[in-house]
Amino acid sequence: MTYRTTFAPKSLIAALATLIAAGLAGSAWAAGKPEKEDLKFGFIKLTDMAPLAVAAEKGFFEDEGLFVQLEAQANWKVVMDRVVNGELDGSHMLAPAPLAASIGFGTKADIVTAFSMGFNGNAITISNDIWKQMKPNVPMDGGKPVHPIKADALKPVVDKYKAEGKPFNMAMTFPAGSHNLKLRYWLAAGGIHPGYYAPPQDISGQVNADALLSVTPPPQMPATLESGTIFGYCVGEPWNQQAVFKGIGVPVITDEELWKDTPEKVFGVTKTWADKYPNTYLAVTKALIRASIWLDAENNKNRKEAIEMLSQKQYVGADVEVLAASMNGSFEYEKGDKRSLPDFNTFFRHGASYPSYGSAVWYLTQLRRWGMINEAKPDNWYLETAKNVYRPDIYLAAAKELVAEGKAKAEDFPADTAIKPSQNFFIDKVPFDANKPNDYLAKFAIGLKGKQTVSGGKVVD
Repeated sequence: MTYRTTFAPKSLIAALATLIAAGLAGSAWAAGKPEKEDLKFGFIKLTDMAPLAVAAEKGFFEDEGLFVQLEAQANWKVVMDRVVNGELDGSHMLAPAPLAASIGFGTKADIVTAFSMGFNGNAITISNDIWKQMKPNVPMDGGKPVHPIKADALKPVVDKYKAEGKPFNMAMTFPAGSHNLKLRYWLAAGGIHPGYYAPPQDISGQVNADALLSVTPPPQMPATLESGTIFGYCVGEPWNQQAVFKGIGVPVITDEELWKDTPEKVFGVTKTWADKYPNTYLAVTKALIRASIWLDAENNKNRKEAIEMLSQKQYVGADVEVLAASMNGSFEYEKGDKRSLPDFNTFFRHGASYPSYGSAVWYLTQLRRWGMINEAKPDNWYLETAKNVYRPDIYLAAAKELVAEGKAKAEDFPADTAIKPSQNFFIDKVPFDANKPNDYLAKFAIGLKGKQTVSGGKVVD
């Protein structure tokens, strides 16, 4: 999932050749005039929609013969519905959403992605009052909290609420979303049960829950926290830094600390659309890759321009100061506690734009862990499902054209398209091996494993 080595100049061609040999890169993915030039793409007002804004503002779409209209959407369900019914040609999407759609959790649809919008970019924020109760449990060094802050420090607070019969409410952005799965991972790693789903009868996600997670659209998170309706949330930027600037909450952990270089959003289209407009899709992917390269170029030299771009009302519409708080390589936790996080928003380096099968398999394991996949699946099912949704062949074909045109360097792209060896970048140090998803699930104290299902409000072996 991460690429931290320098790749040989022929690496891109070799990687594409590997996929062609495996039958994954068909002849349709070759240079040609776009079949459809006028396009409408959706996004949610979050910092990580940046590749779309940059591709439009810097003329990268136009260079590919595309005329793109970008349109902000109300929430992630609207995004999925409008892509599926054809109102949008494609959209900024939560990374696990196309995977969940492919298995029929929520919307049943065949969505594919050839482009990852980047790594990291999220945090978990809790209210000032909960932070005050939690802080005595947090290890300190020099008067400042030791990071990463684990949910172990929150558990006594949640237990107190539970003993008093009070619900402990938290928010995420979408059930089949990365924020939900990352929040659940953090809570469970600290011994707090985030609850199970039991589709189709119970899709609340609150079966056996210690903390009750519900949906709130990203821009509404700070106001909902301030009202006291929720005690914390997981969301992308700038809505964690907004809580700091407003003085209403404290981000306790970023997803970069939860899982280093965690894939966050993708650009999704329907499989039908991708098959109907292969040249268009290739052109779109080329423009987005160029945008991701521009965003990370020369140690983030373009970030100031990008921040000003995103601050415009038609994109994220947040204050420049709030956007800069996370996009310039630092992150503010408690007010005044600003720390260096150079890779908090990563768009291209380390393979951030590459649609990795390994990351898809990880998200599928978490959908299984919490009952969204409410039946046992063999190991090979996870990779096959990932291959139906994630399309690195299209990405690499686009990258090959960019290299041939002198707009990118071959050594910047991944040489190895295979599943990575066991990873141990997680806060709980549970190693992830995408080749053995069931063994991975068996390692967790909290979560479904083996043949377990959720039925009648309880886990059944």
